Amino acid sequence: MPARPAAKKPAARKNKAEAAHDHGRDHHDHASGHDHHAHDHDHDHACGPDCGHDHERVRRLTVFSPAGVVAKGATARKALKRLKALGFDASLEADALSKHQRFAGEDDARLAALHRVAEDAPDVALAARGGYGLMRLLDRIDWPLIARSIERGTAWVGYSDVTAFQLAALAHNAAGPTNAPHGITAGLWAGPMACGDFGSDDNPEGGDDVTQECFVEAMTGQLEAVGFRTEAGLDGLETGGRLWGGNLSILQSLLGTPHFPKIRNGVLFLEDVNEHPYRIERALLQLQQAGVLDQQKAIVLGAFTDYRKSPLDRGYTIKSAIDHLRSVTRTPILTGLPFGHVPTKLSLPLGRKVNVAVQGRDVFVMW
Repeated sequence: MPARPAAKKPAARKNKAEAAHDHGRDHHDHASGHDHHAHDHDHDHACGPDCGHDHERVRRLTVFSPAGVVAKGATARKALKRLKALGFDASLEADALSKHQRFAGEDDARLAALHRVAEDAPDVALAARGGYGLMRLLDRIDWPLIARSIERGTAWVGYSDVTAFQLAALAHNAAGPTNAPHGITAGLWAGPMACGDFGSDDNPEGGDDVTQECFVEAMTGQLEAVGFRTEAGLDGLETGGRLWGGNLSILQSLLGTPHFPKIRNGVLFLEDVNEHPYRIERALLQLQQAGVLDQQKAIVLGAFTDYRKSPLDRGYTIKSAIDHLRSVTRTPILTGLPFGHVPTKLSLPLGRKVNVAVQGRDVFVMW
């Protein structure tokens, strides 16, 4: 279903989007070699010399492993070196390199490590990697402790399996404020992880430069808007709501549990990996039939990658799946978000109220 153009946006929001658009032009050439449109940002628009925010303060960052095993310790150490070069006071949590079967330590050990990080309340709690493991812990996580760590200033960052932790934190009211002043970084962030995005063997700097730049700006309170290109047909759309989502398979697995956030009038973003388009469609249809999608203001789709095509597809693609979904939900669906299991990914504030504006094919997400 085509999105209905919204009324003319208020001047303040329009100016913010236009400032982000103009500033983003500076990044176009820098990111032209990437698969996705680079992030647009607008910190100068909000923060001048007298803004009162200490953007230059060294942030204390802890890398922890709540899910899958870190296969090579050298990867984590390379990530630490890169994070330090980017200006963070970075360290590894004591059990980050533990191993038990496919997990980064036994369940009790990973739970204890998660709680230790929350008690320590660093500026940034960055997951080493995803994999699988957080679903095992959700029933036993001390959610008031997580909430207190955010009150003390911690930003919990990750994606993939970390989606389970982040969505459960939303469900248990442990995600921090819906509205936060510009410059506040505490809360939940869908963003990069240490090993894949800062310690990659495939990149001398450990990962994609746009991803790293966006992360640094997010964690130092300078990021207030991101932009990307979507397909034609949504020009003039303006909407907003609480931003939530992450990995589609993880979100689907939480449906019907106490850990699924009941968010109405939100902006739901989704990505996945190693899932054929028909499986993506099936998961999205389950969310639609459960009433989740129609309750949202917008659905924003990121990358769906690394699946194998089948000779039975006969022209069926991820676009086919999205087209069908559009025919059964009234909620506008935007594509092209640079997020997921891809090198170039944005950092996005989960649980925050965001405004979404489309100008031509340019999408601006502002908070």
